[in-house]
Amino acid sequence: MKDVMGIIYTGEGDAQLRELTITRAIAALPVASRYRVIDFLVSSMVNGGIKNIGVIMQKNYHSLMDHLGSGKEWDLHGKIDGLHILPPFLTRENVGIYPGVLDALRSNTNFLIRSKQETVVLSNSSIIYNAKMDELLKFHQESGADLTLLYTKDESMKRNESGTYLAIDENQNVVDIEVDPTHPSHDNTYMQVLVMKRELMRELVDKAVAHGLHSMDRDVIQQLVRDGHATVKACEYKGLCWRIDSVQSFFKFNMDILDPKNSKGIFRDDMPIFTKVRDEMPAYYGDHCNVINSIVADGCQIEGTVENSVLFRGVKIAPNAHVKNCIIMQDGQVHEGAYIENCILDKQAIIKRNSRLIGPQAYPIVIAKDVVV
Repeated sequence: MKDVMGIIYTGEGDAQLRELTITRAIAALPVASRYRVIDFLVSSMVNGGIKNIGVIMQKNYHSLMDHLGSGKEWDLHGKIDGLHILPPFLTRENVGIYPGVLDALRSNTNFLIRSKQETVVLSNSSIIYNAKMDELLKFHQESGADLTLLYTKDESMKRNESGTYLAIDENQNVVDIEVDPTHPSHDNTYMQVLVMKRELMRELVDKAVAHGLHSMDRDVIQQLVRDGHATVKACEYKGLCWRIDSVQSFFKFNMDILDPKNSKGIFRDDMPIFTKVRDEMPAYYGDHCNVINSIVADGCQIEGTVENSVLFRGVKIAPNAHVKNCIIMQDGQVHEGAYIENCILDKQAIIKRNSRLIGPQAYPIVIAKDVVV
């Protein structure tokens, strides 16, 4: 695994996440009480033995940079390899905004040139998974493929008019690719994780960008499969995964984690998920509080009722307040007598005394950062 590097692209479209991504990238979204989406991706690579990881950023990346820091929480703060944060920069060729992942890779060619590893694992940042990267790389090496794509058969990953779907033969060869179909006709959802040689990636990216192409899926991989100019294989991921591409999918992931079966499936003892450590006092539970099937982070003060909810660090629930099926991010407050159900409160949001907010489960109410209701 010393001969493998990782690249994570964090510039995906985030329009459907509305208020949640006004000030942050999808990769920086807080999830599961004390984690960020990018924690799962970086941890998967580190657990697989990858020690050189570049994170390509595009916009709203300040919170992501603050979270990743030097990479010490993932043991990626070595002198040679380690965690490399790659924010956009202005040059004559690069205007700072990437139309697609190909442009992002082209603008960070120097990182590819400086890196000494022969093989690259490229991942996006909108899908949460905990994959055994060493098994993916073993499959890639033994199959002799030019490109290996990671896919899942999980039906919940399918989206109409969005996503990439694969047709695979009995030898795990990719024989057809659909990109953003109105109704997917293939059962295999590409998880936006691929493996290829570093020099092959540089060659493909340079040729594609020179022809004004932007999409890795549509303009490169689909073309390779259609023309037969490269061997494209697919490796199945059989673990749990979630696509975070809307408020509803973000809400669903956090609610799913309340199920012990799902939490044990994604937070595995043999494949830990690392995150930035913030020292806080333990959560305080008042004499008359009532907490049912919830995740409560350190630093919380609970004196009311919390039911089927995910609370991040420093959240305060006042006496006689009732929180049901909610996600409350860092330092949020619910004052005395308030009742909220099916709501997402961003950081430092405040629900005032005796307020009542009830959203439909399919379309939870989102309260933006620092808003007082």
